[in-house]
Amino acid sequence: MARKYSKKASAKVGRAMKERKAGTLKSGRSGKKVKSRKQAIAIGLSEARAAGAKVPKKASKKKTAKKRKSKKIV
Repeated sequence: MARKYSKKASAKVGRAMKERKAGTLKSGRSGKKVKSRKQAIAIGLSEARAAGAKVPKKASKKKTAKKRKSKKIV
């Protein structure tokens, strides 16, 4: 089975997670400290995308909303 994320992407996410734990990871625009684990992963993946690593596309807002609706109905 093929890898969903490249090794380069995994390295970027790993680096972002270490920075978050050290308290030195900052968000892009505002420059605030990142405390959330999910936000650290998102920053790592976006950096990997910018570097040209193999990373799946972001889920569109329509698709995620549709998934949430289908889960609520069931």
